[in-house]
Amino acid sequence: MAMRVIFAGTPEFARVALQALLEAGFSVPLVLTQPDRPAGRGMKLQASPVKQLAQAHGIAVAQPRSLRMDGKYPEDAAAAQAAILAAQADAMVVAAYGLILPQWVLEAPRLGCLNIHASLLPRWRGAAPIHRAIEAGDTQTGITIMQMDAGLDTGDMLLREAMDILPQDTTASLHDRLAAQGGRLIVQALKQLAAGALLPVPQPAEGVTYAHKIEKSEGTVDWALSAEAIDRRIRAFDPFPGGGTSVQGEVIKLWACKIDSASRPADVPCGQILSISSEAVSVACGQGVLAVTALQRAGGKRLGAADFARGFGLQSGMVLGAREASGEAGA
Repeated sequence: MAMRVIFAGTPEFARVALQALLEAGFSVPLVLTQPDRPAGRGMKLQASPVKQLAQAHGIAVAQPRSLRMDGKYPEDAAAAQAAILAAQADAMVVAAYGLILPQWVLEAPRLGCLNIHASLLPRWRGAAPIHRAIEAGDTQTGITIMQMDAGLDTGDMLLREAMDILPQDTTASLHDRLAAQGGRLIVQALKQLAAGALLPVPQPAEGVTYAHKIEKSEGTVDWALSAEAIDRRIRAFDPFPGGGTSVQGEVIKLWACKIDSASRPADVPCGQILSISSEAVSVACGQGVLAVTALQRAGGKRLGAADFARGFGLQSGMVLGAREASGEAGA
């Protein structure tokens, strides 16, 4: 008889894991996901990727606003509790769900709740482990399958597999590889769990870091940083919130870049455009030079450096982020 698994998740990362469970033959009687959110230009309510997949497979979906009986929406929590208990699940799998699970949820399935976390715990506990690993210049990350407890990503590790972070990786590209890895590992973990072959390993006390939620304001480029640091941030903040800077009073997005081998002149301010070629807009940083290769105006399309410079009227000598450099804003 197939193991019965409740699935809790919301975005594309979680959808990949749910797809893997379904393809592996697990019985999924119930899916929990976040309430529909306004999205797109018309801001119409849109179902999460997980909800869309669940509905396509005829799986019951619950969308509580909270799971806390003593919280703001006790009626949502009570309805979710009834659905979870009725599902009679062996285990619950949680992936980027977005709600804190209270103790009653953790204890409801016979084998507890397993989380798919996109880092090598205990490094990068928290909401944005993929972004923060790239931003910090880590060379490796991975997936940890964790037995959930009441803490924030503090539970025992069940499976842990590393993945290299490539020099050109963005959050978008690394996300897709980690999502596939997570789907594969949760299937493996559940099969081993059913056979009693998983050995829980407590997380070490050393090496704990927290991946705090990404704020929109973090995308603003501080040209006083090194070219390497700015490159990491632009890659970390793709697709959200994107690297941003101002030029002639207009905010533009920076989507792709590389370290320029040219030496930085000593007598120019941080953020000054040093040259514009068919491939890149080269900008002076606190240390080194950054070659920006893809840019975007508000409401426009992402363009290569030459097309953007021609349409915008960028010229060598212009200073990007002048207001940010004066301290009015920064990253």
